[in-house]
Amino acid sequence: MWTGGVRVIITNTEGSILLVRQHHDGRDIWMAPGGGIEDGENSRDAAIREVLEETGLIIHVGRLLWHVEETSERGQRFVNFFLGKIIGGQPELGSDPELGDDQVLDELKFFSKEEIAGIELVYPDYLRDEIWDVLAETPEHDVYRLR
Repeated sequence: MWTGGVRVIITNTEGSILLVRQHHDGRDIWMAPGGGIEDGENSRDAAIREVLEETGLIIHVGRLLWHVEETSERGQRFVNFFLGKIIGGQPELGSDPELGDDQVLDELKFFSKEEIAGIELVYPDYLRDEIWDVLAETPEHDVYRLR
């Protein structure tokens, strides 16, 4: 059985990307905000909910960038990566309601391409290089910037 997830690429006016730092298995991983798709939810609705929970931001979900599938010892899963536009709220670290007192979110920050290059663990690795080409080549990219 496949488990679904979402991640959202959100930029600010300087073109930096919003990432959240999670602590798993004794290490810190920076990633785009997002999480699991709940029963009865589509991936766009999950993206809106997850970004609000983790960052306090209200977004419009733009185009699908990547659909990544993985089969490993953890099982079968997919993650849809979307562009997102901030339409409300203020960036602040949120929480994962399903985790209770065992929270993994530690920090929220916008990063430039150069800053991301210096991060030891970033997920997905596309955030180091490919995303910047995608953003530069996307005509509607300016629509997905904070105003």
